[in-house]
Amino acid sequence: MSDLVIAGRTLRSRLIVGTGKYPSHAIMKACHEASGTEMVTVAVRRVDISRKTESLLDYIDTSAIFLLPNTAACYTAADAIRTAHLGREAGMSNWVKLEVIGDEQTLYPDNEGLLEATRVLVKDGFVVLPYTSDDPVMCRKLADAGAAAVMPLGAPIGSGLGIQNPNNIRIIREQATVPVIVDAGVGTASDAAIAMELGADGVLMNTAIAGATDPVAMARAMKLAVEAGRLAYLAGRIPRKSYATASSPLQGIVGS
Repeated sequence: MSDLVIAGRTLRSRLIVGTGKYPSHAIMKACHEASGTEMVTVAVRRVDISRKTESLLDYIDTSAIFLLPNTAACYTAADAIRTAHLGREAGMSNWVKLEVIGDEQTLYPDNEGLLEATRVLVKDGFVVLPYTSDDPVMCRKLADAGAAAVMPLGAPIGSGLGIQNPNNIRIIREQATVPVIVDAGVGTASDAAIAMELGADGVLMNTAIAGATDPVAMARAMKLAVEAGRLAYLAGRIPRKSYATASSPLQGIVGS
């Protein structure tokens, strides 16, 4: 299988993992290793980026794993832009998983603010990966604004509901000119496999691993699911039919 390339960066793993909600930093580190991920997302506003105290950053091997700062908990474009700059100035990265949240209960994105922030940050030299709704039109607008990838949700953040609108994800992939990373809503390995079978270039998840009964085992399961889903997508599934088709045709059978 080919590697995932985003803004010139090559990733052998198509699984991006978060850093929140783990029982401990040590378990987080073990999950990252089990998942095979080469990119993890870190909330700029939730870590001590000064490194003056122990931080989850101390448990990430940055020689093997690339840090993707995110603007979690930002509710306006201005706040997200400011947070992205804070992460870059602290030396984390000029990449950003851009989140502009529009509703506190559902955590759905404010797509209007997201598009505004994307345009500003791209102009400011950031590699922008926006978390957005599963709207093909918005994904196209974000790509046109300079986003290096688009990250449509599969379901609300942390819900574990799986891919709620598979046809939307399929359309987004068909129309996309940049990589498509399904972000949010994955609950178990089959959800990740479905996302990849729909043509997604990668999957980003956090709660599904961190909140599992055995996070490390789930991290490995997700690794295998993403690989299997990608391989199945490339292999090409058989068409769906309303009636049975015999595996062994009658033609050529003696006495038929």
